[in-house]
Amino acid sequence: MKTTVLALAALTALSACGGGATNYTTRGAFAPTQLYATGPLQRACMKMGRKGATSVRCGCVQAVADQQLSAAEQRRGVKAFKDPHKVQVWRQSDKASDNAFWASWKAFGQTATRVCSTL
Repeated sequence: MKTTVLALAALTALSACGGGATNYTTRGAFAPTQLYATGPLQRACMKMGRKGATSVRCGCVQAVADQQLSAAEQRRGVKAFKDPHKVQVWRQSDKASDNAFWASWKAFGQTATRVCSTL
């Protein structure tokens, strides 16, 4: 009898610990968390009105930017959305600050493409 009571208590405790994992599908496969954030690049992305610019994709781009770019780099990147030619000017510049920004922007763009392109 004592063993049965302990088994029921253990089962009750275990069942109380289950659930709550929102990143698993009903079949147990991992469902990745979707990135989304608001900020200067997200707003610039939405304002440009490009065909692929959805709220979800632009929010994903901003989330990646928040992980990889400083606030100053994000503000500078907004100019790239408004005038894509500026990126070429920065890329070809001899200034160290332009070269540093280009390297950061290029890495950010590669990550954002990989993470956000399927949205």
